[in-house]
Amino acid sequence: MNDFNRKVEEASARVNKSVAQATERLEKETAELITYLNDEVVPAVRQHSTKALRVAAEKLAHLADFLETNQAPPK
Repeated sequence: MNDFNRKVEEASARVNKSVAQATERLEKETAELITYLNDEVVPAVRQHSTKALRVAAEKLAHLADFLETNQAPPK
């Protein structure tokens, strides 16, 4: 029985070590992912969003011009 308890404790220690290593790695990878998102993805999304808004504004201005020039004369 003593041998069994020792083996269980050893197995438990190995599992705990593996979990601790995996947790440490996940924390590191998560921090790197957050840094990447903040430094690369967010600015790119903002830049493309503003460009899309500018294009949409330009197209709406053209549409307004078209509607004004093709307006039916008042009766």
